[in-house]
Parts: sequence; structure tokens; C-alpha cells
Amino acid sequence: MDELTSLTTDLVEIPSHEDERAAGDFIETWLRDETDAEVTRDDAENVLARMNPGVGESLALVGHHDVVPPAARQLTDDGDYVVESDGERLFGRGAADMKGAVAASMLAFRDAVEQRSTGTQTMSGDAATQSDREVVFASFVGEELGGNGVRAALDDGLSLDYAVVAEGSTNYSGPDRTDVVVAHRGRRASTLVVSGTACHASVPEEGENAVYRACDAVDVIREMTFPESEVLGHTVSGSIAVTEIDGGSAWNVIPDECTVTIDERTVPGGYADLSQTETIEGVEWVVEQDLPPMACDDADFAERVLTAARTVHETRGDATPRQVTKPHATDAGWLAQEGTTCVVYGPSEPGEAHTKNESVSLDVLERCYETYRDLLEGW
Repeated sequence: MDELTSLTTDLVEIPSHEDERAAGDFIETWLRDETDAEVTRDDAENVLARMNPGVGESLALVGHHDVVPPAARQLTDDGDYVVESDGERLFGRGAADMKGAVAASMLAFRDAVEQRSTGTQTMSGDAATQSDREVVFASFVGEELGGNGVRAALDDGLSLDYAVVAEGSTNYSGPDRTDVVVAHRGRRASTLVVSGTACHASVPEEGENAVYRACDAVDVIREMTFPESEVLGHTVSGSIAVTEIDGGSAWNVIPDECTVTIDERTVPGGYADLSQTETIEGVEWVVEQDLPPMACDDADFAERVLTAARTVHETRGDATPRQVTKPHATDAGWLAQEGTTCVVYGPSEPGEAHTKNESVSLDVLERCYETYRDLLEGW
């Protein structure tokens, strides 16, 4: 626990909301010093470490070391991040999302590499042998900006067979457990660009009111059915919401422009048909961002991760974890889109990420570390 707490503290202290290079330097140096794995840093500043590269099927622990901008209270006068602990939780920007999970993954990767290289015994007492499968640690940049780092790595040829993405899955089905996420929603951000014809508001019939057209398009959206999908027996439901409307220039001018912002939560294999809004004259539908959903496509792998998690929970006296779904998009969506079989399993709890009091449970970090290590050692 002391080593995990220390490593998490060191990593959380490093600013990485504008420039991830210092955090990447720390991770890369630690991996080179602590492991004999093949460690690389790509042009996008992603950090990867591999044991048995290219040999057999790969299993990766995946995280990201960028964070959202800190609140004022989370910054020191020197511009570093404030890190505090009450003995049970570690507080600081990125503690939950997701440098704590990155630190737990780093230690699990190191210990698994050492165990697999030396043939020491596993926790269960079984003799371990040199594996003919690859294990990987990956920490990406730009996740908070839409997955820029993982997308660059995939474009550069990164290919992983299986991945445990260490984003938050703790206390989803109930307290005192870290669940296994087998599917999550994506997010598509869209804008309706609506045009009309301006005229004086005293003679509105001489123009075409862009706001009225926008309202007609919003009515189309309100009548849409949310998509649903089934993943390993779990229902994932989408949602659509209009979140902004902007139009008009003066009280006495019929507006010739209006924009409508749409937040859509997508599901595996299911998107709402927002092109229907273009049946309204003057409406153009523009997709601004499309973060893909994730669905685990291998029930055996999902069960294998759940079994490992349950074994660790039982040993520690924690509640029994379950397979669940997650409402938020993660880098698992990009990986799954390119053929990686993914689940999400990590220490962050609902309501912790991106807050001014962001924190992570030290006990849950240890729980995740043990699960990650056992998964890699048994691969």
C-alpha cells in the first residue's frame, strides 16, 4: 500500500491538463527503471510498455495521464497540483480520473513482468511459467479531449487483442465493490445550423424565421425514440437532449440564423437518425464529435475478469462485484471500434471525476492493483 500511495502521489502532483509531457516522462522513466519490458514513447506522447511483444494474444492495462483543468484549490503557488490525504483517500486533480488507476496499473505490470520472467509462484500457490502471450501497459494522452492519444496510436498501427481499461467502475452496482463494465455509451455532439431570411419584425411574413425553423427541428428530435442495445444480457439505453439554442440579433429583426446544440448518448450499434431534422427547410445537421460506445464482444473474457475481481474481493472481505454498464464514453470505445475486446475496471466512483474535491480511495486502489496483477500473471 505504501508504494502504491507514494507512486500515485508522485504522479498526481505533476500538472498535465495543458501539457502531458512531464507526466509521460515520469511514467516512461519509472517503467524503464523498474521493468525489463520494451518501453516506447510515440510521437503523440503516449507511453507503452510490452512484455513478449508480438507473441501470442495480448492483454493490456490501459489508462490516460491527461486531466481536466484543476480548480484553484487544487493548484500550488508554483503551479503544481495539491495532493492531500486523510489516510483513507487521496485528494487531487486526476486522483480518480485517472492517475490513481495508472499508478496501480504500472505496479501491476511491473510485478507481473517480474513474476512471468522468473517463474515465481502466483498468489494461489501455483507454479508460474514463462508465458507465450504478450502483456502490455499503455497510458494515453488527450483522452479528455476526445481520445486524441489512443486515436493517434491506432492510426500508427497499435493493435491489442484484449484490454482492461482502468476507468471508473467502482460502486456502480452497490457499495464496497469494483464492478466489471461490459458496455458503455458513446457521445455524439451535433449542431443544427438553421438559415432563414431576415426582415423587419413589423412585417414578419416577408422573411423566413430561422428560430421557427429551429423549433420545428427540435420538435422532430423530441419525437425520436432513444436507441437501445443488448450486450451480454445487459440493456444499454441511449438518450438525446437539446442543450443550447442560439439565434437572433435584435428585438425588431426576424432572425436569419439559428443554431441548436444536441447531446446524444449513443449505444453499441445504435444511433438516432438525426438526419430527419434536415427534412425541415433551411436545416443542416453537422456532427461535431463522435465518441464511440463500447461493447465487450467476448463473454468468456468478461467472465474471466469478473472471476479475478471476485476472487480479490472475497480475499479482502469486500462485497461481490457484478457485470454492469457505464453511461460515460472512454478510450475503450476507440479500441473496441478497431477490434480490441475490452472491459472497464477501475477505482473511480460516480461523482468523483472532474470535481474540485476529486479523490480516490486508497483501499480501492489496492483492490484494483491486486486484480490487475492477477489478470496479467494468469494471462
